[in-house]
Amino acid sequence: MTSNSDSASTTAHTGAAAHVFAAPGAVSSVPVSGVAGVGQVTVALCIVLGAIFLCAWLTRRMRNLGGNRFGAVSVVADVRLGPKERAVLLQVGTTQLLVGVAPGRISALHVLAEPLAPPAPAAATLGGPSFKALLRRSLGK
Repeated sequence: MTSNSDSASTTAHTGAAAHVFAAPGAVSSVPVSGVAGVGQVTVALCIVLGAIFLCAWLTRRMRNLGGNRFGAVSVVADVRLGPKERAVLLQVGTTQLLVGVAPGRISALHVLAEPLAPPAPAAATLGGPSFKALLRRSLGK
């Protein structure tokens, strides 16, 4: 007889549990007003955009961690010639090359017989680095 009373209590217990899970109306949700809904969407959008910018920033930083491992090629100087064109002076070992860089094309312009001395860094005003130098360093260029 104890088995019948045990099975009856088990059935009553599972029946009560099934009743709680079977009642989707028992959990009530509070409707969100228009202003609060717009605020939630705005906060969520800001979080997503912040995460995207953070990932882009981290990607740029990670790309620069490798650095110039072998030091075989380095940029001595570069000059903008137009919106997308530049002249770049490269140091390869003891040889210096002047190359022209344009979208989709790099052309050797001249091989220098005597290497030029690297240009002196621009003097910073008021004892600190210039805004351009700070911006280049923060962008990893």
